Amino acid sequence: MSSTVRAVIVGLDGSRESLAAVDWAAEEALRREVPLRLLQAWCGDGDPRTLLVDPVVARGWGERTLGTAERRLRRRHPALEVETEWTSGDPVEELCAAGDEGELLVLGSRGLGGLAGFLAGSVSLAVLARARRPVVLVRPQHRPAAAGPDDKDDKDDRDSRDGQAGPAVATGEVVVGLDVARPGDEVLAFGFAAADRYGCGLRVLHSWAVPAICGPDMGGALPLLMTEVAQDARRALDEALAPWTDKYPGVPVARECHQGRPAQDLASAAREARLVVVGRRNRRGRIGTHIGAVTHAVIHHSAAPVAVVPHD
Repeated sequence: MSSTVRAVIVGLDGSRESLAAVDWAAEEALRREVPLRLLQAWCGDGDPRTLLVDPVVARGWGERTLGTAERRLRRRHPALEVETEWTSGDPVEELCAAGDEGELLVLGSRGLGGLAGFLAGSVSLAVLARARRPVVLVRPQHRPAAAGPDDKDDKDDRDSRDGQAGPAVATGEVVVGLDVARPGDEVLAFGFAAADRYGCGLRVLHSWAVPAICGPDMGGALPLLMTEVAQDARRALDEALAPWTDKYPGVPVARECHQGRPAQDLASAAREARLVVVGRRNRRGRIGTHIGAVTHAVIHHSAAPVAVVPHD
């Protein structure tokens, strides 16, 4: 792969969640016209699940998983450039390093149950918190296993998809959750570019809340305050979107700006979405997850793929 071309990177551990991520990442790489890189990170130190596994055996397992996925992708997408890499090291470090060099990092997600395999628990959240490039989390959707020729590779393909399958069906709009106080050009750039690639509409959602007030005649002041806050929020949303609607005139944009709770409203909008895009503010601290309450809730409750875009 040329050093000037960024690939779509996908973490693969053989789980149904990671296989769904591979399918989604392959389609995305084709749309972006970039290579796809399958990465498996194995941690042999400090993990009680792998302490007794010989590194040579672990590498053999990993390379077989990578090889099976690569052959399946080459049959489905002959024009796609596919690379594989097995690495031994800290999963957070390896995934972040690979993601920072790529166009996009794609991981498999179980949603509310946490993230799968080597991406379990704090590891996945640490990747989201530290990645400097966008990360997409993909949840599998159930579908029957496909029938096909009874050769070894196709059997491996069917076994890997039996009782599960790829990502959410690629229909619907791109939904962007936006904080108009700190909109982040990176978030809007990602959302508009995605909608443009997919040829679909973009739905931008901002939920606002009435600030706490105290004093006499609150009953009379509240309606006026709500009207003022709503007008200010709508004005800020229109201003944030203006340069992007000019840049992407062919993308239909639906604006939703209303009183509500951002996490709940985004989770509801995600039900029919093709992709959900949320932001994560870059933070200097390296302790804790720091992905934000709204982003945390969305990645655990959205059935659609979720893109987490870091921004200043």
